[in-house]
Amino acid sequence: MLVVEFADQLRDRGHSVLEAVHEAAMTRLRPVMMTMLSTVLGALPLILGSGAGAEARGAIGWVVFGGLGISTVFTLILIPVIYSLLAPLARPRAHAGVRLDRELREFEATE
Repeated sequence: MLVVEFADQLRDRGHSVLEAVHEAAMTRLRPVMMTMLSTVLGALPLILGSGAGAEARGAIGWVVFGGLGISTVFTLILIPVIYSLLAPLARPRAHAGVRLDRELREFEATE
């Protein structure tokens, strides 16, 4: 969800939706790939192991491997695509801050 948070922050600074989602995905690419690679390499002994209980450990290793692969695809491809489709329907949060500041000034002026 850090991709969405970074994209929201960039939109608050005035970037377009596509610029924001592209920059956010590129910013998170290296950390996501490093996490995925280290976990997959850590699961390899489970997948390739032999001996007593190797079938159970192998199954767990494949689940870790597959789950992390799917979550990487979701994080780097699916989430940015969904964000780019839904974000134009909502205003950046900066608009809410401007509105709240205006309402606060109006309230203080009435006192």
